[in-house]
Amino acid sequence: MEFKINKGKITAPVRAVIYGAEGVGKSTLASNFPEPLFIDIEDGTKELDVARIDKPENWRMLLDELDYIALNPDLCKTVIIDTADRAEQLLTAALLQEGGVDSIEKYGGGYGKGYTALAERFTKDLLFRLDTLIANGINCVLLAHAIMRKFEAPDEPPYDRWELKVSKKVAPLLKEWSDLLLFCNYKAMIVEENGKNKAKGSGKRVMYANHKPTYDAKNRYGLPDEMELSYAPLKPVFDRTVEKKPEKTELRVDTPTDGIVEGDLAETLADAFRRNLEAHGITEDECILYLQKRKKLGKNGTLEDLSDTYLHSLDDNIAMLKKEIEKGRK
Repeated sequence: MEFKINKGKITAPVRAVIYGAEGVGKSTLASNFPEPLFIDIEDGTKELDVARIDKPENWRMLLDELDYIALNPDLCKTVIIDTADRAEQLLTAALLQEGGVDSIEKYGGGYGKGYTALAERFTKDLLFRLDTLIANGINCVLLAHAIMRKFEAPDEPPYDRWELKVSKKVAPLLKEWSDLLLFCNYKAMIVEENGKNKAKGSGKRVMYANHKPTYDAKNRYGLPDEMELSYAPLKPVFDRTVEKKPEKTELRVDTPTDGIVEGDLAETLADAFRRNLEAHGITEDECILYLQKRKKLGKNGTLEDLSDTYLHSLDDNIAMLKKEIEKGRK
C-alpha cells in the first residue's frame, strides 16, 4: 500500500468554543460568522435574524441534524451549537433512559460510570461528527455558559475560577478539541468603597483569547489577550487569512478582580444555580422546600448552605429536579 505525503502549511476551518455569562452576547457574536446555521437548543436566537435548523428534541435528533448537514455541506459555512451545556443535558437524558435510572450518578451501577459514559459518548457521537463537518470545509462553533468553580492546586491555596458549564470530564474534551477557546466577559473596573477594592461592570463587553488562572482561553492564531466582543478581530481567522501560530507559553499575572462580572459583583455558584432554576421555570422557594423535605437543608437553610459538590450535582441534573418539583405541584 502506498501513501501520499503532503508538505507545507494547511488552512482549515475553525474549531471554536465560546463561553461566558448569559446575556453577554455569545449568540450575537456567532451570528456574524460566515453563513451561520444555528442548532438552537435553548431558544437563545429568537431575536436574531439568523438561519436555524429545527430545535432538537433529544440527543438522537441532534446527531441526525449534524449528519444531515454533513450530507448537504452547501447549507452553510458555519455550524453553531447553542449551547454545549444544553447538548450535554440531552445526552444525559438519553443515557438515563438507556440505563433505566433517574440520576447520572446511578448509571451503570454508579462509581462515576455515568460521567465516564457522558465523556465517551460526547466525543464519539458529537465531536467526531463535528470533525466530519470540518473535513467538509464547515466551521464548527460550540457556545456555552460559564460557571464559577473552586480550583484546588496541590501547592497553593484554593481559588475560584470560571469554567465551561459542562461536566468535569466533558470540559477538557472541548478545550482540547478547539483551536479557538474564547472567554467572554463584561469588562471589570476597580473602585474603592469603604477602604476596600470592589469590582464593578463597566458595561464594555470583551473576549479573552489566552489562558489565565481565573479562566481558560486559548488560540492558535496569535490573537491578543483581550479584544472587543465583535466579529472584527476574528474575521481574519474565519477568512483563513491568518496562519496558525504556537500558543503562548507565558501566562499573565491575575489581578484580584479578573473573571466574569455580572452587574456589580461576580456571580457565585449559588447565583448561577438560581439563574438555571429560573431558566427552567423553578422558583428558589420551590427548590428549597424540595431540599428541606429530602433533609438536604435545614428549616432556615439557603442555597449557600449547600456544598459545591452537591450544587454541581443539582445543576447537572436540573431536568430531573424539575420533574420532581413538578410532581409536588400536582
